[in-house]
Amino acid sequence: MPDRTTLSPKDLLDRIGTADCPVIVDTRTDEDFSADPRLIPAAVRRPGLRAAEWAQDYADSNVIVYCDRGLKISQGAIAWLRHAGAQAASLEGGFQAWKAAGLPLVPQAKLPPRDADGRTLWVTRARPKIDRIACPWLIRRFVDPRAVFLFVEASQATAVAERFGATPFDIEGVFWSHRGERCTFDTMVAEFGLGTDALQRLATIVRGADTARPDLAPEAAGLLAASLGLSRMFADDLAQLEAGMVLYDAFYLWTRDAATETHNWPAARPEPTPESAYV
Repeated sequence: MPDRTTLSPKDLLDRIGTADCPVIVDTRTDEDFSADPRLIPAAVRRPGLRAAEWAQDYADSNVIVYCDRGLKISQGAIAWLRHAGAQAASLEGGFQAWKAAGLPLVPQAKLPPRDADGRTLWVTRARPKIDRIACPWLIRRFVDPRAVFLFVEASQATAVAERFGATPFDIEGVFWSHRGERCTFDTMVAEFGLGTDALQRLATIVRGADTARPDLAPEAAGLLAASLGLSRMFADDLAQLEAGMVLYDAFYLWTRDAATETHNWPAARPEPTPESAYV
């Protein structure tokens, strides 16, 4: 990250959802947060006026801090973060500037409770293929970068959720699951307020691959093929998830930045110049 003290909402939006997204810290006061209890995607809340107590947790990290309007609390927090060795900047205009720009916001009420280490904990069926890789990718990139996922026997998933305080997903009869023709990834995009054009397009691809509807998007068949290939490459579900993160990073950046780009072979040759015609 460049050594500067502020980052625009547009610049931060471009980084969210990517593997190198900085840590995002919401330092609004409790009063400001209560007035609008939503978070910028991937953000974690920390008390801004107590930054001296937690800044060391982010030593050697890239951090973006925002308070309500990007003024004294943000500036104080990034000063403490830099003192601790972090590369830190604040969001220009803070939460209010992000909100005014109409950018995505995640409702706090939709987030599962966090464990003692501040992580959300999720559980689903073992041997994932599509939805059970796509959803963890979405959560880690846009909701909780430190989220933990447990893959267990299908018959035990609900019981594990109850005994271990985990949130079940992509299991029949739970909140975070299929709804009609929509898959669990669709549910999460909608409930977490992440309906950007890129994620909506990716959701269509995931739905086509996950529900045997390749007609929904030309890319659905490719995602299905890659996903089934990964499931055969890895016997360990967590190793498969890590490989799948790269796959979905690529699909997301394609939907966001490269969907209209084409490629062919051979590459077009430049017209010869008068000088080169005699070479």
